[in-house]
Amino acid sequence: MAEARRELKYWEAISEATVQAMEADESVFVFGIGVDDPKKIFGTTKAAYERFGAARVFDTPVSENALTGVAIGASLTGSRPVMIHARNDFMYYCMDQLFNHAAKWYDMLGGLMRAPIVVRAIVGRGWGQGSQHSQSLQALFAHVPGLNVALPSSPYDAKGLFLAAIRGDAPTILIENRKLYEVSGPVPKEPYALPVGKGAVLKKGKDATIVAFSQAVQDALEAAAVLKGAGIDAEVVDPRWAKPLDKDLILSSVKKTGRLLVMDTSWKSYGVSAEVAALAAEHAFSDLKAPVARIALPDMPAPTTQALEKVFYPTVGDVVHAVEKLFGRKRKGATRLRPAAKETFTGPF
Repeated sequence: MAEARRELKYWEAISEATVQAMEADESVFVFGIGVDDPKKIFGTTKAAYERFGAARVFDTPVSENALTGVAIGASLTGSRPVMIHARNDFMYYCMDQLFNHAAKWYDMLGGLMRAPIVVRAIVGRGWGQGSQHSQSLQALFAHVPGLNVALPSSPYDAKGLFLAAIRGDAPTILIENRKLYEVSGPVPKEPYALPVGKGAVLKKGKDATIVAFSQAVQDALEAAAVLKGAGIDAEVVDPRWAKPLDKDLILSSVKKTGRLLVMDTSWKSYGVSAEVAALAAEHAFSDLKAPVARIALPDMPAPTTQALEKVFYPTVGDVVHAVEKLFGRKRKGATRLRPAAKETFTGPF
C-alpha cells in the first residue's frame, strides 16, 4: 500500500528544516530580531526554540550590521549561524559586512577560510506595508561574486534550499516571500538538500517558456492553466537560485519553445529579469520567435494603500496577457480568473 502524500505549509517546512539542521550539526544556531517572541517569525522558529532553547535560538538587538559581523566571525571559527531578518528591507544595513567580508573571505584568503552563514530575508507584501517594508533585493545580492541567493517558491523548495544552504560553504541569502507562508505542498519527512544552482521545470510545455522566481512561480502556474484553455501550452521554469543561475535549464526551454516571458518579484530595471533576458538574447537569439517579455515591479517605491497595491503588483491576468502577446494576440476585456485570496495578515511583521 502506497504511503499517503505528506503535506506541510511553507512555514512548517522551514521550521522542520531548521530543527533537522540543528539536530544534525551542533554548530548551527539561529538568531535575529523576534526569533523568540510569541509569533516566532511566522512560526518558523517556534519548534527550534522549544527544542533547543535560548542557548541556540536567541533574540538580538536592532543592530543589523554589527550582528552580521558576529555571524561572519562565528562562521570563520567553525559555527554555522542562521541569521533571520523579518524584513528584507533592513538588510541594507548589512551591505558592508555581506559584500566586503562574507562574500570575499574565500578568495582573499586563497580558499583557506570560508564564511558559511545563512541569512533568511523575509519580503513583505500586502495590507499597505509601503516602500520600506516591501522590497525584494535578490538582484542586489546576486550582483556580488561570492554570495549565493535562493528564492524558494514552494514548501518543498523551502526545506530543500534551506538545508542546501546550511550544509554548503558559501554565504547564502534565502529570500522568502511572506505570501507563500500559508501555501501547502508535499514535503518529505527525511532531510534533503536541493542542488545548488539547479532549477526545475514545474510544468512542461512546447509553445512558450515562463521563467519565474519566488511568489511569481505560483502566478505563473495559474496563468499556464488559463493559457492551456486558450490553446497555448506554456512551460514553467523555476530557477530556484538567482545566483548561481541555472543557465542551461533556461536556455534548453527557450530553444525548445522559442518564446520567453520572465517574471520577477522585484523591480524591472537592472534586475534578475534583465539578466535572464540577456541570457536568452546572447545564447538563444536565433531560436526566439518573438522579443523577450518581462513582468516585474514598476520602477517606483511600493505604495502604502491597498487600492494602489492592486495596481502596483502584477496579476495572473497580466501574465496571461503577456504570453498571448508573444503570439500576436490581443485579448479584449479582463481575463476571468479565480478571486485572489483574501489578505488576512495585519502585522506588525
